[in-house]
Amino acid sequence: MASSNSSPAIRKPQRQRGVARVESLLEAAGEVFAERGYDAATMTEIAARAGASIGSLYQFFPTKELVAEALVARYVSALHADLRRMAGLARSMDDRTLGAKLLRTVYEFRRKNPGFVTLGEATNLPDSIVLGLRNTLRELITDILVAFAPDIAREKLRPQSFVLLQLMKSFAALSAEPGIKGRKDVLAALEDTFVLALGHLDA
Repeated sequence: MASSNSSPAIRKPQRQRGVARVESLLEAAGEVFAERGYDAATMTEIAARAGASIGSLYQFFPTKELVAEALVARYVSALHADLRRMAGLARSMDDRTLGAKLLRTVYEFRRKNPGFVTLGEATNLPDSIVLGLRNTLRELITDILVAFAPDIAREKLRPQSFVLLQLMKSFAALSAEPGIKGRKDVLAALEDTFVLALGHLDA
C-alpha cells in the first residue's frame, strides 16, 4: 500500500459532495479498467467517464495506483458484507444449498463489477493490492467454511478456500465463454464438483 511518508496518499473527502464525487470517480474507474485493462486505462479516461475534470480526479487520487487501491477496498467492503451474511446462515444450510448460494453470490458480484475481475488479475499492480484482494477473499470463504463445519479446525479448512475460489473463477469463466454447447450442463457439473468439495471438508 502507498506510504504517507514516501508516496502520494488518497485524500478523503470531508463533505457529502466530495463523497459523492469520489463514488462517481471510482464507479467510472471500474468501468474503464474493465474495458481497457489496468495498464491501458488512463486517468484522463477515468475523469472523462465520470464527467469530472482531471484536476478533480488528481485532487482525491494523485496516481492511478491509488485509484485501484481505493476501488479494491470498495469491492472488498461490498463483498465482505455479502459473505458475512452468508456465514451467519451457513450452519443451517446443507452442502447443495450453501454451494449454490456461494457460487452464485460471487459470480453475480463479478458480473456486476467487472473492474473487480480486472484488478484481481492485474500484473502491474503491487502485490499488496492484488494478493491482498485474493487473500481477503480466501479468508472470507474460510469464515463461511468455519461456520458451516465448526468442528473442523480453521487451519484445516483454509486450504479448501483456495480450491473453492479457483472453482468460482472457473464457473465465471465458463459462464462467459462464447460458443459452449450444453453450457447449462457444464455449469451444473462444475456446481456438483463444488458441492462435493464442501461435502468432503473433513477428508
